[in-house]
Amino acid sequence: MEATTKDMRLHSRELLAAVDRGEEIEITYRGRLRAKLVPYQRTVAPHTRADHNPLFGLWRDQEGSVDEHVRRIRQPRNFK
Repeated sequence: MEATTKDMRLHSRELLAAVDRGEEIEITYRGRLRAKLVPYQRTVAPHTRADHNPLFGLWRDQEGSVDEHVRRIRQPRNFK
């Protein structure tokens, strides 16, 4: 499908509906192809288990709890 930038402004709902149906839309400006509107496809699977998340266990090498550390860094500073 082909659409102009004016179509994007005036008929964005219809264009997004076409993309939802799987169509690819070429956007033109003054007769020249400027962009392509394609359906979004997630390329990376979301982390579903904690052991697959790279941040899991980040605090394991530290002493004390995370709660104590957060309370300590949130204390007001005493400037003299």
